Amino acid sequence: MSMDAGWYLRRLSRMGPAEVAGRAGDTVRRRRWRSARPVCPEVTGARFTAVLPPEALASVPPDAVKRLVAEADRLMAGHAEFFGVVRDDLDDPDWWYDPKTGRRAPWGYAFDVPYRDEEAIGDVKQIWELSRHQYLTVLAAAYAVTGNERYAQRVAAHLRSWWSANAPLRGVHWTSGIELGIRLLSWVWIRRLLDGWPGAGELFEGNPVAVAQIWHHQRWLAAFPSRGSSANNHVVAEAAGQFAAACAFDWFPSSPRWRADALRSLERHLRRNTFPSGLNRELASEYHGLVLELGLAALAEADTAGVPVPASVRLVLLRMTDALAAIVDNRLRPPRQGDADDGYGLVVDGAGTDRWASLLATGEAVFGRLDWWPMVPAADVRTPLLAALVRPYAAKGRPVERPAYFADAGLTVLRGPEEIWCRLDGGPHGFLSIAAHAHADALSVEVRHDGVDVLADPGTYCYHGQPAWRQYFRSTLGHNTLRLDGADQSVSGGPFLWTRHARSRVLLADTSGAGAARWCAEHDGYRPAVHRRWVELTSATRELRIVDEVSGGPRAVQLLFHLGPAVTARLTGSRALLAWTRDGEERSATLDLPGELEWRAHRGESDPPLGWYSPGFGRKEPATTLVGTGVSGGVDGFVTVLGFHG
Repeated sequence: MSMDAGWYLRRLSRMGPAEVAGRAGDTVRRRRWRSARPVCPEVTGARFTAVLPPEALASVPPDAVKRLVAEADRLMAGHAEFFGVVRDDLDDPDWWYDPKTGRRAPWGYAFDVPYRDEEAIGDVKQIWELSRHQYLTVLAAAYAVTGNERYAQRVAAHLRSWWSANAPLRGVHWTSGIELGIRLLSWVWIRRLLDGWPGAGELFEGNPVAVAQIWHHQRWLAAFPSRGSSANNHVVAEAAGQFAAACAFDWFPSSPRWRADALRSLERHLRRNTFPSGLNRELASEYHGLVLELGLAALAEADTAGVPVPASVRLVLLRMTDALAAIVDNRLRPPRQGDADDGYGLVVDGAGTDRWASLLATGEAVFGRLDWWPMVPAADVRTPLLAALVRPYAAKGRPVERPAYFADAGLTVLRGPEEIWCRLDGGPHGFLSIAAHAHADALSVEVRHDGVDVLADPGTYCYHGQPAWRQYFRSTLGHNTLRLDGADQSVSGGPFLWTRHARSRVLLADTSGAGAARWCAEHDGYRPAVHRRWVELTSATRELRIVDEVSGGPRAVQLLFHLGPAVTARLTGSRALLAWTRDGEERSATLDLPGELEWRAHRGESDPPLGWYSPGFGRKEPATTLVGTGVSGGVDGFVTVLGFHG
């Protein structure tokens, strides 16, 4: 998707003077580097000392080792899947090839590559993902736990291939700071995990090409940080990767400065990207996980290198961990809120490892678990490795009971019997002026029963190249809320840009009662009209009651309920009978819908998109969406009741 002049004007309108000045300076620097590329200083006597303690690998659970080795063997056979696209060419990959479109990114000066234009280069996410080198950290981890040198040899061959094909400042892999930051973090862990292999030193510190690549990555990140309205999870990844490399690969005259600058940036942006309650300000659960992983990985490098970090860094990561423990359902799944692109900070585990259980296990090892935390199995590779490097941290003032209402984030979780879980959205429309990863989902509701999506957030599916699908999955139409006059609550100016944000506020969040929990919020996205929603979860009857009110005169209404892909629906008039299975057991519920509206079921429609669920980035599957159409103005509002059967 190429950007027209209108997009650039809209994007410029969301920047402040300091950001505009900084970006102008970046433009000048890019032009200067075109003709006078920075030269890596000569390095002699480089050593790598950021190794794992001897006992770390021995503490990896046997089941985690089995999953890791199975995944590594699939990779050795050339097989992998990225964002729904199966690849069988990983024995000798083409680093610039997009298997989804068949296109290949062009060679040239990095800042000339039109990486947003799928017609020119293909799907950039497909091209970038392999070059984060997180599949190589998996292979390196397999070497570390088995001692089998074929894994190490494959890692070495692929790194040498990548370094040869991607000269500094040439091509698509030098266009985005988050990619450079995550790649540096991968290289640090690859070197650490290969430390017992005789060829590790020759591959890294004894290899002038590797040394130059590491220097140029850090020099790039120091010169072109994400700024202003773009200072979201990207700047955290840039700072974490820069800091990790400056600690572990401290071979250059600039290393002390890069390390200090990156630590200042990391501390500042961890705080800015996180609410005091511990939730990520982007209000996108997967980015909460990404930022937490990046922060913990950076902390591991600091403690390994003996670099003091501000207390606020550990405190933010502790609060993020407690917040994650508070919001997950009984199957340890967090909300499906906002954008999600399957991005990880550090990967050393095999397929089938639960990301959220892994993060909570690491949190338990580093910060200690609280009594109200869910039980988490010790079942991953990453936790014992990080725990061996990170100094344990204890802090006062942690929640004594499981939080259910996060006032600063506007997020509320209601819980009922039989593992009923309900997430309610009454918070800000994303983070910073562009709210890049926000969805137009004000007052949306997400309901699960024993971990099964009943009323589902459909997810994200894609970023670039498919504008109709990108628009649908982030639209009001794509969420369990009320839509007026066929418009979104917030105004989109591009695939990662919102030019007007709906403002929401929570009026009531009473989660203390044993018999019933109540919530009420409103937003002004359709001003002068105001949409107000009331929700009540009654434990005795296992019923969730939703009342939608619209003030400001009659308006065309669509009330939307997206069902999870496992749920079947039989719609008769204004009543839907829902059914699904969990662990072989049949479950059911009744959804009584407002009779004032005309109801239709939609499933797997493409023109326009409606009735879809995205289980992960690049993947989608049909799911039932119930749409009620009519006109607002009723005295009692629109009443919906979801009743779970015993």
